[in-house]
Amino acid sequence: MSSTIEELVSALTLEEKAGLCSGQDFWRTKAVERLGIPALMVSDGPHGLRTQKSGSDNPNDSIEAVCYPAGCAAAASFDPALTRRMGAALGREARAVGVGVVLGPAINIKRSPLCGRNFEYYSEDPFLAGELAAGFIQGMQSEGVGACPKHFAANSQETRRMSADSRMDERTLHEIYLPAFETAVRDGQPWTLMCSYNRVNGTYASENPLLLDEILRGQWGFTGFTMSDWGAVNDRVRGVAAGLDLEMPGSGGVNDAKLVEAVRSGALDEAVLDKAAARILNIVLRAADLAKTSATFDRTADHALAVQLAKESGVLLQNLGALPLREGQRVAYIGAFAETPRYQGGGSSHVNTGAAIGALEAARRNNRMVSYVEGFPADRDQRDEQEFLRAVTAAEEADVAVIFAGLPEMFESEGADRRHMRLPDCQNNLIARVAAVQKNTVVVLHAGAPVECPWAEDVSAVLCMYLAGEGIGEATDALLWGEANPSGRLPETWPLRLEDTPCYLDYPGDGLTADYREGVYVGYRWYDGRRMPVRWPFGHGLSYTGYVYRDAALDKDTLTDGDSVTLRVRVRNSGAVRGAEVVQLYVSDATGTPVAGGRVPQALRGFQKVMLEPGQECEVSFTLTARDLSRYSAELHDWYAAPGRYELRLGHSSRDIRITVPLQFKTERHLPLTVDENTPLGVLLADPRTAGPVQQMLAANSQAMDNGGGDGLMPPDAVAQMLDAMPLRALVNFGGPGAAAALPALMKTLRKATKN
Repeated sequence: MSSTIEELVSALTLEEKAGLCSGQDFWRTKAVERLGIPALMVSDGPHGLRTQKSGSDNPNDSIEAVCYPAGCAAAASFDPALTRRMGAALGREARAVGVGVVLGPAINIKRSPLCGRNFEYYSEDPFLAGELAAGFIQGMQSEGVGACPKHFAANSQETRRMSADSRMDERTLHEIYLPAFETAVRDGQPWTLMCSYNRVNGTYASENPLLLDEILRGQWGFTGFTMSDWGAVNDRVRGVAAGLDLEMPGSGGVNDAKLVEAVRSGALDEAVLDKAAARILNIVLRAADLAKTSATFDRTADHALAVQLAKESGVLLQNLGALPLREGQRVAYIGAFAETPRYQGGGSSHVNTGAAIGALEAARRNNRMVSYVEGFPADRDQRDEQEFLRAVTAAEEADVAVIFAGLPEMFESEGADRRHMRLPDCQNNLIARVAAVQKNTVVVLHAGAPVECPWAEDVSAVLCMYLAGEGIGEATDALLWGEANPSGRLPETWPLRLEDTPCYLDYPGDGLTADYREGVYVGYRWYDGRRMPVRWPFGHGLSYTGYVYRDAALDKDTLTDGDSVTLRVRVRNSGAVRGAEVVQLYVSDATGTPVAGGRVPQALRGFQKVMLEPGQECEVSFTLTARDLSRYSAELHDWYAAPGRYELRLGHSSRDIRITVPLQFKTERHLPLTVDENTPLGVLLADPRTAGPVQQMLAANSQAMDNGGGDGLMPPDAVAQMLDAMPLRALVNFGGPGAAAALPALMKTLRKATKN
């Protein structure tokens, strides 16, 4: 605590300390005028400012602002440099209107496609989400405005989100739902962090000392202040004691009084309240100091940036030749999304912007020769047979039919989860009818999460624009007509159907509890583990050019604890147009070591987006440490990589691996092993600490074991499995007198070898 902060805290009355830890109104902290402490203004949102207009009493009456791609689209860029630029642009705009902290990025894991708020979140993969979040935070804070990553933690549904209990094992929590926040904190150093509404393993996130203190501050080194989601506080006194500093939007003094009474009664140590107040003051004063420097932003330039970001986020999912469109073709645009696209989600992140246009208007501005039929509305599931016939006729008479489809906002918004994964029935029906008469049918999708695509095999091309912000119309036009080359990749798996999803039987729970029974098998980890066909895999995205990988090599074949290795690969643009490739690195544990909870087939551990001219080649490199090979061990309460062979897989997607490079890992670390009479021989033979003594004992008593273990009665594999499962105590029965006599000494040797 600096001397200035310490002096201010000492000068505060108890009531002022408590007051400083709650909001004055919906968007501001409390000022303490007698000490010169100003209020801090915060604002949504993750992809554009939702800042309340000056003088307005309505917190939802927001200023006009630039709307950038939502998290679902920004993540498809696979480019932290892009989220860094977006964060910086948002920071400039925020500082210009007096905002000190922006509430974002939103980085919860996409456990199910049904989560109503998936459009705000980045990915099903924690590595990707963390890298993108760190970029966003770095960009925003470089402009003197604080970022507030949210919602910490395990908040993956909207159903009963203010009270549902997210229940999972320790490995799942640490391996899937915490790493994105860890990367955001360690690499981004955010000023603030927002807790989630839900409980985590029985304790509200707003009063969870494991999350808010032990992990966030103790393990990750977070130095900013924590705040509640709006209305997330359950017990204010417990919250402060656990490490929740600021309550938003405040309780009109009710909870402030509870804090004062708790200190006076001795239920809450005043030193704990002092720490909370000091952490808040540190950021309030930092923001006030930086706000003294004038800030300006260029709305025209920022709109151009929004268009560029949208171009880099579009994902070409399928293309049998209909794209890119060419001048001189007769092109029919069908679907109301062509005229009024959906480019952001509903709820707290909704940005007030008037700059968005649709692809139809963009085509007209560029003098494209396109016709237009509405076909179906953009805001509801409504079928008009006459309109359908007009659309089918237009498609039949054209060279190419482009159908603009997607989820109406009523299907997908903060506050409610989707009940199914389908597009409106009217859209699926019309797409099928158009595809039946036009082989060059293109579908452009506007949605914040995957949808079932029963017509995918009947159309030529599919372009997913997600919810790409106010630049969506211009970006879609450029991608369709080949003026920009698609370079987006899927940040989530698109399954064939809802029933295939990992948590189908458990999502969203019974309203009281949400059991994460799929464990670490989230997203591609699940589909790859089951070798299940999907519509489009994680990391997938096509281009108007091609890419060749060659000459992958490690700087050394073996990695040890505390060391690192570098993997290099050369990538060449083998096509005729400029394009960007996303080189993805997956790590697979091929050690064969048994893993409690299962071994995931592979995990993303690196990615790089490189822009290449036709014929151009570049080198891409990745540096890995033991952490990149590791899983979280509940036995160690830490990360652990088993010794042995790993595979480093370089690919265009999780299902398009181009090169595999083997790597050996050596370590002196071991998992805890408790040896008793019921420990199976297979466990002991698999552990280098115990394998030798057990092998010696078996060799010394091999004849007795063969005679009593089924030799000649069962095939060799069955005998081996039986031996693997045999507990030590069974040596008395099957190993003969010699084995029985040697057992006490063997037990002593094994326990000594495994003593930590």
